[in-house]
Amino acid sequence: MKNKLIRHLISGYQEYSASTPPKCRYYPTCSHYAMGCYEKFNFFKATGLVIFRLLRCNPFTKGGYDPVPLTRKEKLTTQMQFLDLNEYNKKKTNK
Repeated sequence: MKNKLIRHLISGYQEYSASTPPKCRYYPTCSHYAMGCYEKFNFFKATGLVIFRLLRCNPFTKGGYDPVPLTRKEKLTTQMQFLDLNEYNKKKTNK
């Protein structure tokens, strides 16, 4: 419920600011990052990630690519795929 309200507010902000060029130093922009966090995580974790991102977005930072972090489930899936690929490569080289 809270996440849905926050996402609605963020999309309203994005529509409002669409007419101005983006000023964010990071990619994706801070509002897109926030939207991704609230879609993936619970309210408290998403809020913490967004606050940390906004604190880093200042004139003293280089900026750059800063994607929304993976969830635990996504990390485990990625690790399992990597392990499966390693086992496949080992079997392929042993033949």
